[in-house]
Amino acid sequence: MEGIKYSTVTEISGPLMIVEGVKEVGYGEIVHIETAEGKRMGQVLEAAENKAVIQVFEGTRGLDTKNTSVTFTGKPMEIGVSTEMLGRTFDGKGMPIDGAPSPIPEDIRNVNGEPMNPSAREYPRDPIQTGISTIDGMNTLVRGQKLPIFSGAGLPHNELAAQIARQAKVRGQGEEFAVIFCAMGITAEEADFFMQDFEETGAIERSVLFLNLANSPVIERLIAPKVALTTAEYLAFEKGMHVLVILTDMTNYAEALREISAAREEVPGRRGYPGYMYTDLAQIYERAGRIQGRKGTITQIPILTMPDDDITHPIPDLTGYITEGQIVLSRELHNKGIYPPVAVLPSLSRLMAEGIGKGRTREDHHQLSNQLYAAYAEGCDLRDLVAVVGEEALTERDKKYLEFADEFENRFVRQGRDEDRTFEETLNLGWELLSMLPKAELKKIDDKYIEKYYRG
Repeated sequence: MEGIKYSTVTEISGPLMIVEGVKEVGYGEIVHIETAEGKRMGQVLEAAENKAVIQVFEGTRGLDTKNTSVTFTGKPMEIGVSTEMLGRTFDGKGMPIDGAPSPIPEDIRNVNGEPMNPSAREYPRDPIQTGISTIDGMNTLVRGQKLPIFSGAGLPHNELAAQIARQAKVRGQGEEFAVIFCAMGITAEEADFFMQDFEETGAIERSVLFLNLANSPVIERLIAPKVALTTAEYLAFEKGMHVLVILTDMTNYAEALREISAAREEVPGRRGYPGYMYTDLAQIYERAGRIQGRKGTITQIPILTMPDDDITHPIPDLTGYITEGQIVLSRELHNKGIYPPVAVLPSLSRLMAEGIGKGRTREDHHQLSNQLYAAYAEGCDLRDLVAVVGEEALTERDKKYLEFADEFENRFVRQGRDEDRTFEETLNLGWELLSMLPKAELKKIDDKYIEKYYRG
């Protein structure tokens, strides 16, 4: 019952607390915990007939079963949302950490969100310009899409995330655009990097930052993306804004999920992760999209570091099933000093075809990207051949493709950390590179586009 206080804490294990003798307690309900050291907050993780398992947001260190009492609120985890949140920085629970007072809420929302009616969903069709050629030209991001970045330890995914947050824009007059940036389990150094980057470049003015540090409670890591997406839903579907949500690092989120699962002594699934991890990730990723009759959209870029660069690891594997493609970062390109080290060949945007073309980007975009992909793939295959037989065995045609692959990496893939290319600049650069090849080799492009754009 709401407001009833219990002093029947019987067990404390890791981040969990068990309270017995309870009545009418609901799953996901928020509780207030009073201890000798002060107040804490928790959430019901499991509700039985007379027992409740509670996860404590601030952790259970210093708690004991004798001097701890729990009050059930009867309400789920909620956050006050408002347009005043733009330009502000919060922790994973939505509490301000930038020294300013809490914004006055315009609405109070359940962080678990409302399910989006599948029949009310609208197909994503309009492109977002990130200013990064490998994404805009080859794997175009579309409003309402969820397109993850698969990275590895030590690769510059944080720099790429900050650059996308800075540069992303929608084409069109009077379109309001906002960025929700949610970082989970990051170090204080990484948090300083993001805050400094957003403030120095002015991107903070249209952004909301949620930062959960590595030394913050594990439970907060699980709540942070839900708080961020609840804010995004308000700005998109109530205020008509186009919102880009960047979630980093989903691997830290999944590790927190595994830690809580182990504390609950659940039967583990693949590599110790809980069997419901697919469902849990889907509940986050599926909060992207467009709704018929609503102007706003939510686009997601989840970032995850693949343990041991293994793309078959459960986290990237399950993410790939739920999302619409992936951007893969390459350690080989990174070792060559190329930024951003986007591996074009394994990357994919499943919604790209619907989001490009005449009236959206440019009429030649689709065929140009197909030809660039084919030419680069052939050049990469020839590199493997050269390693075996040597360059002397190649024909003149082969040497042109080999040169194309090098130039593609050095001019198209490589760009500055502050370089913001328009769709037109990216496409024109693609034609410059294709003009290294004879016209007869451009078999994937109509003659009318070759006549108009080929520069040979």
